[in-house]
Amino acid sequence: MSRQDGSGRVVSAPMSSHSEPPRKPRVLVLFGGRSGEHAISCATAAGVLQAIDRDRYEVLPVGITRAGKWVRAVDDPDAWKLGEGRLPEVLDAAEEISIPLAAGDDVVRLADGETPPRQLGAVDVVFPLLHGPFGEDGTVQGLLELADLRYVGAGVLASAVGMDKHFMKLVLAGSDLPVGPYVVIRPGEWERSPQTWTDTVAGLGLPVFVKPARAGSSLGISRVDDLAQLPAAVAAAQEHDPKVIVEAGIVGREIECAVLGARPGERPRASLPGEIVVTSDEHSFYDFESKYLDESGVTLACPADLPEHVTAEIRELAVRTFEAVGAEGLSRVDVFVTPDERVIVNEINTMPGFTPFSMYPRMWERTGISYPELVDELLTLALERPTGLR
Repeated sequence: MSRQDGSGRVVSAPMSSHSEPPRKPRVLVLFGGRSGEHAISCATAAGVLQAIDRDRYEVLPVGITRAGKWVRAVDDPDAWKLGEGRLPEVLDAAEEISIPLAAGDDVVRLADGETPPRQLGAVDVVFPLLHGPFGEDGTVQGLLELADLRYVGAGVLASAVGMDKHFMKLVLAGSDLPVGPYVVIRPGEWERSPQTWTDTVAGLGLPVFVKPARAGSSLGISRVDDLAQLPAAVAAAQEHDPKVIVEAGIVGREIECAVLGARPGERPRASLPGEIVVTSDEHSFYDFESKYLDESGVTLACPADLPEHVTAEIRELAVRTFEAVGAEGLSRVDVFVTPDERVIVNEINTMPGFTPFSMYPRMWERTGISYPELVDELLTLALERPTGLR
């Protein structure tokens, strides 16, 4: 038997007849996308497709090509895993997936441009595993809100704020959370006055980290130890985003904490914190290669070896950060712990890496929630959450 929330939307799948059992909730797993993190999104999908309980859920994998076309994807986790010398990619196909944009219509369709669209059935919840722009930044979340489809993770505003490191830091500072010194170079400003910006960056002290303001997976990030390196670092960041953020280097340990959303009336939950230790001289920081292609130069430890009171403070600040941006579902909060035990919030990632080997699920595993249980919890939260204002 089905039940409805306050908006009249069906929460659990209805029985099709008195003689048939209720159908399983249908999950549209969405991955790939137009950003530079396309391959990482595919790898995340491999983990989720492997972990979803097929006895409880029906799964419809949908990939987005680098050009933005939605296509039906093969339901094979091995096809989407990162491999040695291989980055997975969603390729174009003759048939194209479309989702409904009318309220009350939850039927996904498949069209080839020649014959009438074929119905693939209703979708109960979308699991968007998109990283970076055109997916993690509120754009797809807005589309799903227009389509009146439930989905896992942060909503439009939280996704947009979490993606843009400039506005993220403004929101965190406005919520009285500790953030480090930084400057923002808006589009065109560097080209108009490189010396002025070089002098401004010098005021932060060295080293600094130059980053695209709206990108993830450490794409386009450079460590600058000499101001002569700054022009090349800005250019590298601008390959991914015309807006650049420059952050002061903070002496301390890089610690991460996973946050899991809660039901109404409850607070989000924070995992035990984990630590990233770069042990190879080939990586001056935790860059794209060390994250995804060469883990031999890094050590990922959870729980991090910290005093009990520091661990407690990190977990509390992680939850406050999650609440400050209005996040939902899942997020990873990255902080620095200085030698004098101050905790400084670096950023929040509203769609963190979610392969079984990523820090987010590994931290929850050490805290007592396995990867499959985590996937199920996120789907449950999403199925219970209405679309629209909440």
